[in-house]
Amino acid sequence: MLHDKYDGFTVTLSLDEEDDWIAHFEELPNVSAFSSTPEDALKELEIAWEAMKESYRKHGEPIPISPAKKDYSGHFNVRVDKRVHCALAVEAAQVGLSLNALVAQKLAQSVKASHRIHHKT
Repeated sequence: MLHDKYDGFTVTLSLDEEDDWIAHFEELPNVSAFSSTPEDALKELEIAWEAMKESYRKHGEPIPISPAKKDYSGHFNVRVDKRVHCALAVEAAQVGLSLNALVAQKLAQSVKASHRIHHKT
């Protein structure tokens, strides 16, 4: 297994208006670094992340875990407007699915569509 120097966090590289490369974690926007080249910006981000983790350790705080590295149960509760709840329940009955199955299906379709859009850019 390869050593993950960014601990599973998603890194974004972009060029700013002053032609510096900025590297940051999408999930932790306060962790970032910049340099004149993308490679150096990534190296600086690695240094910044190690310093952040050391600071967490020093202060006895837990080091953030990337959402991609967490374990998930597959269960969560969502509060929605009662009209949305009603509309979903009616739609589920019309298509012969449980409300849970319909919502799970809609969420999965949304995540897939979002993933396709995100990776095209």
